[in-house]
Amino acid sequence: MGCGKNGTFDKQPDFNQWALMLAVTDYQQWQRTRTARFMAAYWRLFGAEVTTYQLQPIEGHGLWDGKQVFGQLPKTSDYEGPIAVLTRATIRLSQLGRFWEHVPKVAQHMQHAEGFITSVGIGEVPWIKQATFSVWTSKAAMKNFAYKMADHADVVRKTHQEKWYSEDMFVRFKIINVTGSNLQAFNAMTILQS
Repeated sequence: MGCGKNGTFDKQPDFNQWALMLAVTDYQQWQRTRTARFMAAYWRLFGAEVTTYQLQPIEGHGLWDGKQVFGQLPKTSDYEGPIAVLTRATIRLSQLGRFWEHVPKVAQHMQHAEGFITSVGIGEVPWIKQATFSVWTSKAAMKNFAYKMADHADVVRKTHQEKWYSEDMFVRFKIINVTGSNLQAFNAMTILQS
């Protein structure tokens, strides 16, 4: 999937950054496939920096193109450690302007939120099908940003009241392992896991 600039979705794509998301039951087995070996060789050929997050979905709701891509998940869990979050939505064409006018302020606040580690904006259809993958020191830190930071809480309220999305999905993940060359995110996760 394509990525936006500055760690969020953006009208300006970042052609130097791409996302590959897999939902597999056995990551080690997938790594032995021809596709995985091809991708690794392709990235090496271009000297790409690659950071890989192995995640376990623990809670969530919603659909991605009409599917529960991570299976049937509880809406909440008792897990409180380091967490990754995927929020994804298909924005109604009639609501594109309302959605995009709120993006810069919320993105700026997220970058400075307590407990925020890193994020990347991803999407399969520019400007319409958008997602944010973010990593936080804890579920509490993520919830403080999502529901207590006034600008973001206001946007969450507006998305429901004004029906900005024709579909949305929100999934939280336990972080199993982080490997790669993005030293900022990798070092932050190494500190969290020790």
